[in-house]
Amino acid sequence: MTPTTSDVTASGGVDALGGADVSGAPGGVDALSGADASGGSDASGALGGVDPSVADGIVVVDKPAGLTSHTVVARIRRLAGTRKVGHAGTLDPMATGVLVVGLNRATRLLGHLQLADKSYDATILLGATSSTDDAEGEVVASASAAELAAVTAEAIEAAVSGYRGEISQVPSKVSAIKVDGKRAYERVRAGEEVALKARTVTISRYDVVDVRTVAGGIEVDISVDCSSGTYIRALARDLGADLGVGGHLTMLRRTRVGAFGMSSAHTLEELEKSFDLLPIADVAADTFPRFDADPEQAAAIRTGRPLPGLKLPAGQQTAMFDPDGTFLALYEPHGPLAKPTAVFVS
Repeated sequence: MTPTTSDVTASGGVDALGGADVSGAPGGVDALSGADASGGSDASGALGGVDPSVADGIVVVDKPAGLTSHTVVARIRRLAGTRKVGHAGTLDPMATGVLVVGLNRATRLLGHLQLADKSYDATILLGATSSTDDAEGEVVASASAAELAAVTAEAIEAAVSGYRGEISQVPSKVSAIKVDGKRAYERVRAGEEVALKARTVTISRYDVVDVRTVAGGIEVDISVDCSSGTYIRALARDLGADLGVGGHLTMLRRTRVGAFGMSSAHTLEELEKSFDLLPIADVAADTFPRFDADPEQAAAIRTGRPLPGLKLPAGQQTAMFDPDGTFLALYEPHGPLAKPTAVFVS
């Protein structure tokens, strides 16, 4: 059933998770030019049957280990034949899993999608402290066999329980957080001592999946749901510190970013064969409440004009569509008016 001009239908099948992990979050009107990772556009070299003139959408990549998120974006630029590509939520080179990539106008939609909550599977090695809090750094301290023998599964669970809920976490020193205009990891590599401030994050799920003894330590498999800004490396570091044996991360796989999980993710090799793009209109319709405008309203929405008398859901954005089903903009209520937070058509 097509809604009337005053009806708004809530989207189904999407977990509304709140927040955003890239620039361009709601608050004022987002200019049409949007976020362009490298400027300009290049319609040449498109592969996988992608037409750059209509390729406004989201690609969910299953990032392999060994590649930076920037490298993945470069690969997607080549496959899609456009330079307007951005991603939501960086993954370290050793990490694998979900990397949400936006193409063309959808790069601006990334900032409005509700991508704050993430899910991870990880493995922590207890018994060794790393200079980077993960396996890519140097081991700077090791626990004795006697110290490791004192660590039981019950002790691990007790320590983990203290990190569930809202916690104060000091990020890893080798993070991308800027300290006086310079990335923390750059200062560490230059031999500087870096002290980062604690920040509040939320760990809504922190499950111990398996515990096993290995050469040189104890491996702990965990599964975590957490808010944006949480460092899984810091969880590994702090668990080891609490148990008195040190610890670092040896494996990290992101399984979900907002509503995008592994079921919609594709490897780069799969995308080489078939470029599976989620159109911007489908993503908007599945993520936000939907409003189908009449022709007069659509004309106003295209130019970002406020609309009187619309009953839009309070406290959230609504995706606005024209009578032909074209996604036009995101609007939210402001008193008696509905005003745009982002317009996606010219």
